Order: sequence, then structure tokens, then C-alpha cells
Amino acid sequence: MVVDLWVWLVLLGIVLAMLVVDLFMHKDAHIISVKEAAVWSAIWVGVATIVGGLIWWYFGSEFGMQYFAGYLIEKSLAVDNVFVWAMIFSYFAVPREYQHRVLFYGVLGALVFRAIFIGAGSALIASYAWVLYIFGAFLILTGIKMMKQRNEHFDVSNSKTLKLFRRFVRTTDEYEGQKFLTRKNGILFATPLLAVLVLVEVTDIIFAVDSIPAIFAITQEPFLVFASNALAILGLRAMYFLLADLMHRFIYLKIGLSLVLVFVGIKMIVGHAFFKIPTAISLGVVIALIAVSVIASLVSTREEGAEPVKEGHGT
Repeated sequence: MVVDLWVWLVLLGIVLAMLVVDLFMHKDAHIISVKEAAVWSAIWVGVATIVGGLIWWYFGSEFGMQYFAGYLIEKSLAVDNVFVWAMIFSYFAVPREYQHRVLFYGVLGALVFRAIFIGAGSALIASYAWVLYIFGAFLILTGIKMMKQRNEHFDVSNSKTLKLFRRFVRTTDEYEGQKFLTRKNGILFATPLLAVLVLVEVTDIIFAVDSIPAIFAITQEPFLVFASNALAILGLRAMYFLLADLMHRFIYLKIGLSLVLVFVGIKMIVGHAFFKIPTAISLGVVIALIAVSVIASLVSTREEGAEPVKEGHGT
């Protein structure tokens, strides 16, 4: 797959334009309703679909399917990330009108870090093809671990990142609007919102360790890996506000996600050692696993409604 420089520039232009639009539309702190989140989610999915359609048209159906498979995997794995965000916001009792600002900068940082990971991963695969076996085994083990620990949850209070932050950074006890930093008596302090942002960034890096190798199992084309990652990440904020209060209903989702990781890990090893599993089959398997886990979850919890995440005990 030969990707001209102008194609990369168009993709980066779309990403940058959407970030600017999102920042402009949410420049004032306000509580994002489920309706607004649904509209924005539809917009993000629409943009991602258009980009996928253009890739399909310009580069062919095989690369188009690889993009959509990568996008679906990233989007699905991100649901677990969304749940962790909800717990972080709950622990710090972050006012809902400030949450979008944190997630905006969190997503901006995620784009940068993932671009670095994708570049490093592509370079490793190009130089040492055998690293695909390591990626594949890692994905399988990660999927098994996720299955075993599916009922465990991220404990914010015991986070090593939070402990280090509190040890080395002076932090105020109260929020200062949407500020990450503030001055008191001439001394610079971090607000609790900065601690939240740091945790969001670190947890996304941890999740990227799973999701980036998973997409490399579908395609080793850097352009497709970045495009699917970037478009999926851009919609995470809207997805959070849409799903945060319903996360308790997705009781079987981690089972589906763990099976996806095991499948793509096997695909990566088999594809490099023996034969390549067609992208169409991979896309079908991923869709089926996610769809069954989501439908089964919603059916099993149909008597339950939205359950707002309870506020935690602050900083």
C-alpha cells in the first residue's frame, strides 16, 4: 500500500479540523446531556465511516475492510477505557461540566502517544518480522487475563500514578473552575483537575498497549492503523457521556473483548507462520463477538435503567 504525502495531510487535516470544531463547540463549561452526546457520537461515527468509504474507494476493498476492522476493534476496546474514566471522575467528584475539558486534552495526548506507538510498532515489524509472534502471544495472554479478571475494577485510590503525583506535585483541595493550575500567595499549585488529566492520560497509554498490537493483527499498514485509531479516539468523549451511566449493564462485554483479543492474537501468529485469515472473516468474527456480548448484556439487564456513577471521596 503506497500512501502519498497528500493523503496523510488530508487525514491529519480532518483530525485537526474536528478537534478545532469540538473545542469551539464546547469552549464554555456545561453539562453534556445524553441527547447532545448521542448527536456528537453520530457525527464522529459518520466522519469515521466517510473516511473508511474514501479509503475503500481509493485503495480498494481489502484495505477498506482492514480500516473498518481496526476501527471496530479500537472502538470496542475503548469501552473499557470509558468505564475507567467514569471511576476516575467519580473518585475525584469532578463536576460534570468540567469533564469534557479533561477528556479533550486527554484525547489530544492520546493521539500523540498512539502516533508514537504506531511508528515504533511499524518500525519493529518492518525490521524484525518475528516480533509478530510476541505481539500475538501478548494479545492471547492479555485476553485470558481480561477474562479471569472481568469482575475486577480499577482502584483509583491505590493508583501508583496518583500516589506519585500527590508526592511530587502541590495540589489544592478545591477545584478552580476548569483550571489545571492556579496560584496562591504567589505559589503555583495544581488543581485536582490536573491530577484527573494525568490519570486519564496514563490509563490511555496502558490501554494502548493492548489496542495497538490488536490492530497490527488486522493490518500492518501504518496509515490504516493510525486512521482507524485516530477516528475511533476522536469519538471517545461523546461515547463516554453517552454510555457512562449505563456501564453497569454491559455485564458480558469484557468476555466479548477478551475473546476478540485472543482471536486477533491467534490471527497474528497463524497469519505470519502459516496462512492469512481473510480480512472479511476477521471483521465478521469481531462484529459477531462484540454484538453477541452487547446484546446478551442488554437482554440480561433489561429491567435495569441508567445508574449514574456515584461520587467518590474527592482528593
